[in-house]
Amino acid sequence: MPKMKTKASAKKRFKVTANGHVKSAQAGKRHGMIKRTKKFIRDARGTTVLSDQDAKIVKSYMPYDR
Repeated sequence: MPKMKTKASAKKRFKVTANGHVKSAQAGKRHGMIKRTKKFIRDARGTTVLSDQDAKIVKSYMPYDR
């Protein structure tokens, strides 16, 4: 059976932690910062862990847990 391919877009955007959670950048920070509250911008720093439902979808894109 041939190897499965990893989605190139997923490997650039997500990482899998040692516990198996999927880590990603915070959403909503690309543009339109002037209309966001200071609290939103502050809270959206760094990375976040995806919900279980979203993580299941992303893991199907990365069969070898890059």
